[in-house]
Amino acid sequence: MTYLLALDQGTTSTRSILFRHDVSVAAVAQQEFPQHYPEPGWVEHDPEDLWRSAVATLREALAGVSVDEIAALGIANQRETTILWSRKTGQAIAPAIVWQDRRTAERCAALKAQGLEPMITKKTGLLLDPYFSGTKIAWLLDHVEGARARAAAGELAFGTVDSFLIWRLTGGAVHATDATNASRTLLFDIHRGAWDEALCAAFDVPLSLLPEVRDSAGDFGTTTPDLFGRALPIRGVAGDQQAATVGQACFAPGMLKSTYGTGCFALLNTGDQPVASKNRLLTTIAYQLNGRRTYALEGAIFVAGASVQWLRDELRLIAAAGEAGELAAAADPAQDVYLVPAFVGLGAPHWDAGARGAIFGLTRGTTRKELARAALESVGYQTRELIEAMRADWPGAAQTVLRVDGGMTASDWTMQFLADILDAPVDRPKIMETTALGAAYLAGLASGVLPAPETFARSWALDRRFTPHLDPAARERKWHGWRDAVARTRSR
Repeated sequence: MTYLLALDQGTTSTRSILFRHDVSVAAVAQQEFPQHYPEPGWVEHDPEDLWRSAVATLREALAGVSVDEIAALGIANQRETTILWSRKTGQAIAPAIVWQDRRTAERCAALKAQGLEPMITKKTGLLLDPYFSGTKIAWLLDHVEGARARAAAGELAFGTVDSFLIWRLTGGAVHATDATNASRTLLFDIHRGAWDEALCAAFDVPLSLLPEVRDSAGDFGTTTPDLFGRALPIRGVAGDQQAATVGQACFAPGMLKSTYGTGCFALLNTGDQPVASKNRLLTTIAYQLNGRRTYALEGAIFVAGASVQWLRDELRLIAAAGEAGELAAAADPAQDVYLVPAFVGLGAPHWDAGARGAIFGLTRGTTRKELARAALESVGYQTRELIEAMRADWPGAAQTVLRVDGGMTASDWTMQFLADILDAPVDRPKIMETTALGAAYLAGLASGVLPAPETFARSWALDRRFTPHLDPAARERKWHGWRDAVARTRSR
């Protein structure tokens, strides 16, 4: 029996999953870790929490098998989250700035005022937004005492979470990332497949900080033997949304997946040609194999499952996330309540960093049932915004079936509403751990354990297809109400 090990380092928890050679799940380990909000709009992680939870969950997942049976390790990670660390000690010089963090909004606005956004978008496929890593790196260099001098002296390294973990896992032997993570930094030319000097100059980021960029299925070194009993080869790396695209077997142009976790991220495979969006979507790298890049259009929603966490943790309207669907099903259909969850601004297609959350349509009769329904419905509405933009950008998206994954897809009520508001089929797979599966597949492909993408795609299996049932008039009434609510929420 040959196993593949996957590390899925997410925004609120770290999961390690052991897959058998037939990609069935053999073991799962998970640890949550603290979120830090030192100022409004700021979101940080302690890099040591990421490291400790990674090692602990990997060890737990390996507990039932011999380490000699592990063919390879694959890593999927929260993207854009930014860490700077000492090359000598491996210690981070400051907390990690999380992808949700908005502290660099003014810096982004200043770069836009300088007229730099068209050049940046042309090269990177991205928009000028605090979401991405470039302005986060510059902020750390400017606000951590001595950081710029240490960077100039070659003492510091930058990485998204994958690079930081690879550095630690390999004992500092490898400073690398893959093309998908590099494509989220605002510093990487996705057409040439290389770091760009002009972009680094625009963001005032030294090239010497940056990791080597490799294929998503490739050699990222080996773990130090003391960690797990022997050196494990690291053979697959991808940002979590691209890993889910691989795990959902979206290898053909026109295939679309959407992942519902803390946020929601929809990726549409556009093949070997990048599609420039006219509707403020992102052009990104879906994966890179054998030096060949496959591109995607991406829409990013900052708050999806996080709105349910807000109901649970801050408002205390529910005790567990699973209650939201039950309450939504019992809500009063005569009340149209809308929650626009712009807690950290609005993502695609609005990209409004100044927007803030709001609730519309409240009456004296509104209860927690209607609020739970509004939170779940907001995910469907935001997804429709993304898919309508994709269809306008690329004709190949016109008749796309949506493949879904992530924690929220366990809710049948939410998935049915998604199909209803999209007026399109929604397919939920049997293997729900698609992000980890994608990382494991990339590692298995690079190590020769798993087959080529076309063959692997045939193993994808459907759990349930949700088809639309909502009356068209009701669909458009609800959609009009959502669009009105968003317009009232915008900061400009």
